[in-house]
Amino acid sequence: MSNKVLEHIAWKEGKLHLLDQRLLPQQTVYRICVSVEDVVESIREMYVRGAPAIGISAAFGMVIAAGEALEKGLNEKEIREYLVQAGEALNGSRPTAVNLKWAIEEAGHWLASNENLSPQDIYRGLEKLAINIFEEDIINNRKIGFNGSALVPQRATILTHCNAGALATGGYGTALGVIRAAVEEGKDINVLVDETRPLLQGARITAYELVRENIPAKLITDNAAGHLMSMGKVDLIVVGADQIAANGDAANKIGTYSLAVLAEYHGIPFYVAAPLSTIDLNITSGDEIIIEERSPDEVTCLNGTAVAPEGMVALNYAFDVTPAKLITAVITEKGLAEKPNREKIASLFEA
Repeated sequence: MSNKVLEHIAWKEGKLHLLDQRLLPQQTVYRICVSVEDVVESIREMYVRGAPAIGISAAFGMVIAAGEALEKGLNEKEIREYLVQAGEALNGSRPTAVNLKWAIEEAGHWLASNENLSPQDIYRGLEKLAINIFEEDIINNRKIGFNGSALVPQRATILTHCNAGALATGGYGTALGVIRAAVEEGKDINVLVDETRPLLQGARITAYELVRENIPAKLITDNAAGHLMSMGKVDLIVVGADQIAANGDAANKIGTYSLAVLAEYHGIPFYVAAPLSTIDLNITSGDEIIIEERSPDEVTCLNGTAVAPEGMVALNYAFDVTPAKLITAVITEKGLAEKPNREKIASLFEA
């Protein structure tokens, strides 16, 4: 297996370079973000996607904001006020991916813990923080992969939904991190990849990563998953998450809940792989998770071509919530929360 991961996030000379994932796999194009608004738009319009990758991008967005404040000649107090506004703008770009909120809060905690700084020191401190968040995410992804690979039997067929790979994180991936780790350990596995309508993150991005690394995989339509489970062709399901509540309820790409219900019926293990930064202990249950609703055009059109009659109205919820009782285990860098509940999720933070 190739260890070559396509560079999708890069911090170079005070600019954030983001791979435009909307264009994969046909084109490899980077957007260079030089302003906070560039980062906000890149998150909102899904140039960058995947909760951990969004959080990393937001962290660098705060560095860019500090650079903007420097250029404006603001003093320390004014810079701090400017950064609060920048954080609010970044937070508003997408509502469900909790890593975005977490990264902004990390920047806020650093600012609150460091007073009487020069504007240059604020910039350098936030830059160091963002780089640490980036690097630690990759380390944590590898730990998630190692912890999850123990759950993968030899010659298993794994179903995954959406993209929770290197391109959705700092690198290596969460759900795909489990798959990568299993392959690295010499396990003979196969992967079934849901296409993941309406934006086809599975067909375009997960499939792209698996082909690039020569991991055996087959692309399936979303509607085929239940049929394959009924035929005994799925051994386990591994997905990522954009937000996990304190009780273990997990929000992930729309369609995940359906898979969990089918897995329960067919007796198939259903795993959620995510870093601790995706868990929000302030959210008591999935009922409190804000579900993003995106443009109907993403459903009625495909690559700019209408696939529904003019005047047809579409619902386009980007995520759904899988109740904890349907989750076999949450896989994190700190270990597993099997049959997750409030106590088991809390214990992960004590490990």
